[in-house]
Amino acid sequence: MAHNEHTPLLTVIRVAPPGERYAHSTLRRLCTIALASTTIVVAILFLLPLGWLPEHIGHSRYVVPWTSPYPHKAWPESNDFSYKELQEVLTSTPDESKAREWSQYYTAGPHLAGKNLSQAIWTMEKWQEFGVSESSVLAYDIYINYPLGHRLALLEKSNTNEFNLDGIGDAKENMEEAYTIKYECKMEEDVLEQDETTGLPNRVPTFHGYSASGNVTAQYVYVNFGTYQDFEDLIKANVSLKGNIALAKYGGIFRGLKVKRAQELGMVGTVLYTDPQEDGNITEANGYKTYPDGPARNPSSVQRGSTQFLSIAPGDPTTPGYPSKPGVPRQDPHGSIPSIPSVPISYQDALPILKALNGHGPKASDFNKFWQGGGLAYKGVEYNIGPSPSSVVLNLVNEQEYVTTPLWNVIGIINGTIPDEVIVLGNHRDAWIAGGAGDPNSGSAALNEVIRSFGIALSKGWKPLRTIVFASWDGEEYGLIGSTEWVEEYIPWLSKAAIAYLNVDVGSRGPRFSSSASPLLHKALYEATSLVQSPNQTIEGQTVRDLWDGNIRTMGSGSDFTAFQDFAGVPSVDLGFGPSKEGAVYHYHSNYDSFYWMDNYGDKDWHYHVAITKVWALFAANLVETPIIQFNATDYAQGLEKYLRSIIDKASSSPLLSIQSFSFSTLSAAISRLHTATVALDTYAAHLTQDIKVDVPWWKWWSKVKLFYEVKKVNDKYKYFERQFLYEKGLDNRSWFKHVVFAPGVWTGYAGATFPGLVESIDNGDKDSIERWSKIIEANVDSATTLIA
Repeated sequence: MAHNEHTPLLTVIRVAPPGERYAHSTLRRLCTIALASTTIVVAILFLLPLGWLPEHIGHSRYVVPWTSPYPHKAWPESNDFSYKELQEVLTSTPDESKAREWSQYYTAGPHLAGKNLSQAIWTMEKWQEFGVSESSVLAYDIYINYPLGHRLALLEKSNTNEFNLDGIGDAKENMEEAYTIKYECKMEEDVLEQDETTGLPNRVPTFHGYSASGNVTAQYVYVNFGTYQDFEDLIKANVSLKGNIALAKYGGIFRGLKVKRAQELGMVGTVLYTDPQEDGNITEANGYKTYPDGPARNPSSVQRGSTQFLSIAPGDPTTPGYPSKPGVPRQDPHGSIPSIPSVPISYQDALPILKALNGHGPKASDFNKFWQGGGLAYKGVEYNIGPSPSSVVLNLVNEQEYVTTPLWNVIGIINGTIPDEVIVLGNHRDAWIAGGAGDPNSGSAALNEVIRSFGIALSKGWKPLRTIVFASWDGEEYGLIGSTEWVEEYIPWLSKAAIAYLNVDVGSRGPRFSSSASPLLHKALYEATSLVQSPNQTIEGQTVRDLWDGNIRTMGSGSDFTAFQDFAGVPSVDLGFGPSKEGAVYHYHSNYDSFYWMDNYGDKDWHYHVAITKVWALFAANLVETPIIQFNATDYAQGLEKYLRSIIDKASSSPLLSIQSFSFSTLSAAISRLHTATVALDTYAAHLTQDIKVDVPWWKWWSKVKLFYEVKKVNDKYKYFERQFLYEKGLDNRSWFKHVVFAPGVWTGYAGATFPGLVESIDNGDKDSIERWSKIIEANVDSATTLIA
């Protein structure tokens, strides 16, 4: 049709199939679909392993490929600074001259608990100077005593008339009308010209921590070492104890338990002295000169110390189980401290008192072997028991001031990349005397060198895998106060995070290495001692481990590991070099535990101070840096089997047939199951240790993540393993102690008891209690098995 102004503007368009835009377009479409599908499949396959990872991973943002769940980018290797480099720093840094310098500072003056703030501040500032910037002083308000005065006099009746001691009380003039002074004890150590600190005008008097004030006059009885069994022997021998004063040798058990048993038996006071019997062959009787002219004990040396009932509860006796912070409620302390007075004296002062017993009562030689061997026979002592005749008495005066006062812990922290895994290293700083070169400041000097060494590693770029806490405790000597209060305050955090506590109390006082430890730590302890060259090599290259007999004692008490091990369930170790049988006598808690003694007798080249520093630091580094915690649970299970055999032997020796025949088969079976589980755990941990050494390609990211969380899972099992042996209600009649495997012996204090609930039940002849504790322990063992299975 022709177009004009009357027609629409229309265009006729032929419709036909469109042409191809590109050549081979069908092939391109198929390729696009294939590539998109492949990408989706690869993504699914790449992310699918998320479903196979352990349940406790947490939020997915930690495990997607573009984020990292690891503590640091180099895991499982050390971050920027290798473990080998760290070990080299820790073995090359400790220095004898530095250890000597720190010792000289700490021992220059008195530093009793609650009276050493300047030392606490100095210690904090030193640690900050070493590179541990997060160091601070932490205070607690503690109940404590300080000496005001004392007296011990041997009195003899001045006439033959009978005199009633009752009612003497504090009327000293009445007493002196009836008695004459036969011997007035010096109760003070000799000032030695060579040993400067022995003559300080502010030196600490001889006294007992937590001793009761009192003025008593009475006949007295020689009670040997004053152990529970010694008193039982005296009772069987019909020796009169009630109303008399006990004269006991130091040794065998914790001193406070000597006073406790005397008090329970109605005695009115206790006098303690150190007999040369404790010194082995190094005695004046054997021809050795006495200190300072030779290695034998100075006759005037006096052992101070606490008389707290340490096996009942350590720490502030007015705040059992909770920290001594300002304003907290206070309990009556007399359940764990004495109510009768006690004083320490030298064997020089003990001589006239012992001789006055000659010919009175039976002799020690009439008793069993544990009464033999007194070391003052060469001085004319016959070791008669007494009681002394009514005409010969002791007047014991003890004046103490009890106060509530601050003490000061110093805490330093190096934060690691794993926030909930923590290693604690500790030593106490307080001493009974101006010196304390052995106890505790050989450990204090070593701790400073440990921290200085780690500080140098920090300056070189090292960042620890786990957090390290350093502690300089105050108040240990009175009753482990600083560490106990700290643990009681931080128990929630410690229960969640603490891996181990490494304690050095006396770092060096001789050449013989010794230790006590939780069985979990035995393997790591053997490894650490094998890395340090011994100062007394008989063959070149010998290590501390080579010259150590390898014996590791069970954990008891008497030092700052107690609250960690027995209250918080944190595996602990106590390390140190002690005196040998041939070495100089160590003047424990005496003015003669001085810098001069250490410099001339104890460790005159200061090599052992450096050796213990290296062992301690390398031990810590092993626990801090290795991806899998270096515990061995099988050692623990084997320990339990050994402890149970000891219990069975003890029960079979009971005089009661019902106890002899008691079956521990169910407990034994539980321990056997645990043993099987620990072998499996340790074996798996060993396999993981090898697996994490294998380089994993980036595209197998999930394999490495899974491996990381398997390591975390194993570490959690190791971390919480010891906690499974805590019993919330605690031991019978001493509920502060929560551990069912380890505790101080109820009548030893220092020495450890294994399965203490069973031991005490057997000793008490209580079959029902034995059965109850067997079930309690079995439940704990099963809990540990469940944890690690």
